[in-house]
Amino acid sequence: MPAPLLNERDLDFMLYEFLDSESMCARERYRDHNRESFDAAITTAKQLAEKYFLPIRGKVDRNEPRFENGRVEMLPEIKQAVDAATEAGFVSSTADYEVGGMQLPLPVATVANAYLTAAGSTTLGYLSLTTANASLIEAHGTPEQIAKWAVPQRSGRFAGTMAMTEPGAGSGLADLITSAERAEDGSYRITGNKIYISGGDHELNENIVHLVLARVKGAPKGTKGISLFIVPKFLVNDDGSLGEQNDVALAGLFHKMGGRGQTSTSLNFGERGGAVGYLVGEENRGLSYMFHMMNEARIMVGTGAATIALTGFQYSLNYARERPQGRLPSCKDPLSPPVNIIEHADVRRMLLAQKAYAEGAFALCLFGAQLADDQHTAPTEEQRSQAKLLLDFLIPMIKTWPSEYGPQANSLAIQVLGGAGYINEHPVEMFYRDNRLNPIHEGTTGIQSLDLLARKVPMQGMAGYHYCLALMRETVAQAGAVAGLEKQAEQLESAIKRLTDTTETLLAAMADTNIDKVLANSVMYLELFGHVVVAWLWLKQGLVAHQALAQSQHGDEQNFYRGKLQAMRYFFSVELPHTERWSALLMQGEDSAYAMRDDWF
Repeated sequence: MPAPLLNERDLDFMLYEFLDSESMCARERYRDHNRESFDAAITTAKQLAEKYFLPIRGKVDRNEPRFENGRVEMLPEIKQAVDAATEAGFVSSTADYEVGGMQLPLPVATVANAYLTAAGSTTLGYLSLTTANASLIEAHGTPEQIAKWAVPQRSGRFAGTMAMTEPGAGSGLADLITSAERAEDGSYRITGNKIYISGGDHELNENIVHLVLARVKGAPKGTKGISLFIVPKFLVNDDGSLGEQNDVALAGLFHKMGGRGQTSTSLNFGERGGAVGYLVGEENRGLSYMFHMMNEARIMVGTGAATIALTGFQYSLNYARERPQGRLPSCKDPLSPPVNIIEHADVRRMLLAQKAYAEGAFALCLFGAQLADDQHTAPTEEQRSQAKLLLDFLIPMIKTWPSEYGPQANSLAIQVLGGAGYINEHPVEMFYRDNRLNPIHEGTTGIQSLDLLARKVPMQGMAGYHYCLALMRETVAQAGAVAGLEKQAEQLESAIKRLTDTTETLLAAMADTNIDKVLANSVMYLELFGHVVVAWLWLKQGLVAHQALAQSQHGDEQNFYRGKLQAMRYFFSVELPHTERWSALLMQGEDSAYAMRDDWF
């Protein structure tokens, strides 16, 4: 039988037992909702995924968009699928009712979107980037800009992008050279080139709204001189109808290893004198505004990576249960029937590792989604500010840990299938290719690690860092009082101590040593911190599962909770000990990479 896209029981556990999202219905914003309405939205997403996206998943991968006669050509089935998801409201699932949104809590919308991602992978990027674009304009734009640009995106008339990267700057935004010059009517004329713009051109929507980072002439150098502009593909008249095409030209498409459902474009702005752009907020504050979209996009990237890992795990698990091959070492009878490969311990090892990575990563992303919602809707100002503090601190890990360990899980899924996993008869090789982009875009792993160690840890007198540690210690205390979880509580307590010692050593070194040398190992620090945080969230899942198991009478339910506890134990036994080696290398100032020289290669 075909593999389910995702484990529905696990998603219920994450949403209603781990996060207790049903309790959000008590908040003013969500009082029209209940668990039934949450489940209805999730079920709708699942049905759309299975009807429109899943049947074309392989076809989309094999037929990437083409650049022909100056325009994008793509499979017509993509528009049918995207239109179906748009019409069902999944561009605006978290948006206000006033703009046509469902006003769902972000964790609920995240679970619903997981089904669409599992079936459609990066094809969903057209919707998610549009959502993020509209959210930024709603947060920082004028009422007129919201009405003109955000509302049509929420309805599905327009799509949205973020245009940041340039050929000569890459991730170094301080070096971008796209320019903006103020016109007499108060608009600006934008000139420059942007690359790797996801969804940068297509004909799925009437219009595309680009959010473009550019430097107003005379602005300060570096990131302090960056402004943000709304630059549409087509100009829009005062009555909302489309006007003439803006001076934005598709220069070409990039051909990718994976993620072929969404275009990646090179765009030229201002080939005919300057593209019309509209300033968002104030000049020279563009990067701070764009971070609103970037943080949302980073949660989206991490969640996408975790979801693809979950999808690969589910597929390989189903395959292992149905594929007979070989006999156990203890079996000496060559005439005995082969066993299904899940009976082999090494296959179970690979499946268990996938479960630990994928479910740990998804728990981290859902926790981040909860914080992103709490910072706006939690009952008290203190709770809102604490949620914002913790989310800002955790963003590098929410983006990076799933992006690094999601592809590792997908690699194991290929290995479970063996040779069958390496050919495109099965989708696991596609999952790996799709997921491999996630450690790169929206800030590479290296950039996120620098952000964590050099910026997020010291920020606000280390307030986010200390708050995160305090929450982890609360969980350690809770688990330490539960028979059966004492060992994991002790292990996490030791890991937290190791983390704090390492952090203090690195911060001291940054104060009196060449900072480039200290930061040369920042990725290792990010791995260390990420593993401790994921272990914490696994212990939180373990606490819920332990209590539920004690109360469960049903065999399937007991098996589910035992599976949760076993994955937790695997992570603590096999993965958490890696932090000892990373800590030792960081504290001794291991410098082989820093000391290496170009001409030695």
